[in-house]
Amino acid sequence: MTPMLTAEGLTRSYRRTLALDHLTLEIPEGEVFGFIGPNGAGKTTTIRMFATLLRPTSGRCTIAGIDVVRHPFAARKLMGYMPDHIGIYDDMLVEEYLMFFAAAYRIHGRERDRVVDDVLALTDLDGKRNAPVRALSRGMSQRLGLARVLLHDPKVLLLDEPAAGLDPRARIEFKELVAELRNMGKTIFISSHILAEIGEMCTSIAILEAGKLLYSGPISEVRRRLTEESGRVLKIRVAAVDGKTIDDALDLLRAHPLVSGLREEGGAIFLRLKLTAEDPSPIAAELVRRGFALLHFSEEEIGLEEVFMRITNGVVA
Repeated sequence: MTPMLTAEGLTRSYRRTLALDHLTLEIPEGEVFGFIGPNGAGKTTTIRMFATLLRPTSGRCTIAGIDVVRHPFAARKLMGYMPDHIGIYDDMLVEEYLMFFAAAYRIHGRERDRVVDDVLALTDLDGKRNAPVRALSRGMSQRLGLARVLLHDPKVLLLDEPAAGLDPRARIEFKELVAELRNMGKTIFISSHILAEIGEMCTSIAILEAGKLLYSGPISEVRRRLTEESGRVLKIRVAAVDGKTIDDALDLLRAHPLVSGLREEGGAIFLRLKLTAEDPSPIAAELVRRGFALLHFSEEEIGLEEVFMRITNGVVA
C-alpha cells in the first residue's frame, strides 16, 4: 500500500538532550497505527514534527509525499492534529466553537453549516450543539476536539493520548469512532499509554524508548515472533471431580513433558508450552484421563502489555 506518513532519519535535539534519534518508519494509507513508549520516549515530539509545529534537527517527515518542513501549509490541509490537552473556549456553545474553527479553515456559508452538521453527527454531539463548552464532560470534550480536527476532512489524523482520562464507557465509544473513521479511509496515528486499547484499535505499532525505535510493524508479527521465542501459552479451567482440586491439576501439569512453566490466576491455569511442543491436545487428554472435568482449553494471544515489557528495557531519555 502507498505510504501516507513517512519518517526518514528523523532526529530532534534539545540542547544536549537527544529526544528523537534517527526515527525511520512508513505508515500505509488507511492504517490505524499505534505509537507507544514510556514518558520521555519521544512520542509527542514525533507527532508535533508531523503536525508542522516543531522542526526536525535533521531528517525529514512527509504526509502523502509532502515534506512537512518545506511545504507546511500543503501538509496541514491533509492533516488533523489533536493534542493531549485540547484548547477549548469555555464561553462558546459547541456549535459556535465548530463554526469558528470552520471559518478558520476558510469554510463559509452553506458549506460551513453542512460540514458542522456532519461532524456533529459523526461524533454523536448533535444533541449537545447548544450546550456550553465548559459544561461538557471529559469524554464529550474529547469528542469535540476530534470534531474540530475533522472539519476540513483530513486524510490523516494525529491523535496524542486521545483516550487519557476517559471513563470506560467513553473509551469504548472512542474505539467505535476510530473504527468508523478507519472505514472512511482515514489514516490514524495514535499515541497512547493505554496498551490494551491500542492492541484492540490498531493493526500496526511502533515501540519507542529513549528516542530510539525498537520495533515497527504489524502487531500480529511481533506477537508471532515473541511466541516463537518463548513458547505458546494455554489457558485452562478445570472442575473438581471426586475430591480433586486445582492444586492437583497444577501438580499434574507441572510434571507434564510438554510444559515449561505455569501459574494459577483467578481460578484459571496459564500454562506455557515448551518450544518443541506442536500439539497441546495430549495435555487435555491427560487431564480428562486423570478424572478432571475440562471447562476451558484455549491458546492465549500475547497481550500488548507483554509485548511492550519484553521489547523495552525500562530506559528513560
